[in-house]
Amino acid sequence: MSSEVSERGIISTADRQRGVVRIGLPVIQVLIFVAVAIAGVGPLLWLLKSGVSTSQDILSGPMQLWPSGIQLKNIPDAWNRVQIGAYLGNTAFIAIGSMISTLFVCTTGAFVLSVLRPKWGPVVTGAVLATLFLPGVISLVPLYMTVLDMPLLHISLQNTFWAVWLPQAAGAFNILVMKRYFDSIPRELIEAARIDGASNLRLFTSLILPLSKPIVGVVALLTVIGSWKDYLWPLLVLPDPTLQPISVALPRVQKTTEISLQMSALFLAVLIPVILFLLFQKQFLRGVGMAGGIKE
Repeated sequence: MSSEVSERGIISTADRQRGVVRIGLPVIQVLIFVAVAIAGVGPLLWLLKSGVSTSQDILSGPMQLWPSGIQLKNIPDAWNRVQIGAYLGNTAFIAIGSMISTLFVCTTGAFVLSVLRPKWGPVVTGAVLATLFLPGVISLVPLYMTVLDMPLLHISLQNTFWAVWLPQAAGAFNILVMKRYFDSIPRELIEAARIDGASNLRLFTSLILPLSKPIVGVVALLTVIGSWKDYLWPLLVLPDPTLQPISVALPRVQKTTEISLQMSALFLAVLIPVILFLLFQKQFLRGVGMAGGIKE
């Protein structure tokens, strides 16, 4: 009975024996795989091809393979002339700072709401949830005015990385996702730790965080990728060109840079998030599916 159930699917065993299905199904699967591969990897490969081509080849034959030969010197030229290294350094610094601040706020906030459960916890949870229904453009102006003149401190955070890190940390979506994962941790483990005399800090660092590694990794990766591609907010709060990330710097320098060097710079900017995902895809997929949760 178990073997019969395991073999069931959309197409029955009898239909699979038919010649049309037996031959047509693999063909359809291959075609779908090729289409998905072209849609996903095709733009990245074209960007790589354009990054090592001349500007004339890109404009005259964008789909041709290097009529004038491969121009590998475009990559070091983009690194030096467009100062991609400096902009990538700013981007990495902003992304790492955003990740640290986001994880600190999300884990501690979710710990209070999910584990400590104060009386006012549902009210705060509802308020955090309500912010998800507000379009980001509505809070853009008030947030910008706050950065220009911090309440109580009366200082401006413009042209400082704090202006990017602090708003990024207060993400309602990440807090709710983290809280949902903390809710799945059995209360028996928490009560057992309290009986053993664990303080709230020890409970947070020695029990909750080790059990939440998958979702922490997902939030960290999403924060880094989101910070890497963010454009509007860094453009507003970092008008100093020496502090701008690569997402802001590349549109600014495109008027004075050859298109071949622009393509090389874009490829270098896209390559790092792709590598990060490939390196941590296992943790990312496990965390999204909550497959790395608590084992009974």
